[in-house]
Amino acid sequence: MHDILNIFKALSDETRLRILKLLEGGDLCVCDIFSALDMVQPKVSFHLSVLKEAGLIADRKEGRWVHYRIDDSDLLRRFLLLTAFERISEDDMKEDKQRLSLFLETKKTSDGNGSRTATIKKSKCCGR
Repeated sequence: MHDILNIFKALSDETRLRILKLLEGGDLCVCDIFSALDMVQPKVSFHLSVLKEAGLIADRKEGRWVHYRIDDSDLLRRFLLLTAFERISEDDMKEDKQRLSLFLETKKTSDGNGSRTATIKKSKCCGR
């Protein structure tokens, strides 16, 4: 019963649903996620931890950076995620997706020293 409670707890928060909806498009680094949500990294990391504990996302480390993806290996979790995604409108995600798109585009642009342009938050990023 503990597993099912963790799943529903994870799905009961708007921020976590926003994160999942962003991950629907593919793997994202934590810096991508907190930039898209316009939140501070510790807050986003907390929500990612809840989602991971519920088995809804998986992560992989790449150097200092952690990349997240939806873990759809379990049929119940996959079904619940698909059901939730169908009910989240594109209008609800418009601003998050615009911020993510801008951040990903800006992240590609750096000067010769690898530093990012001024539009990126002050923290260092994983870069790609």
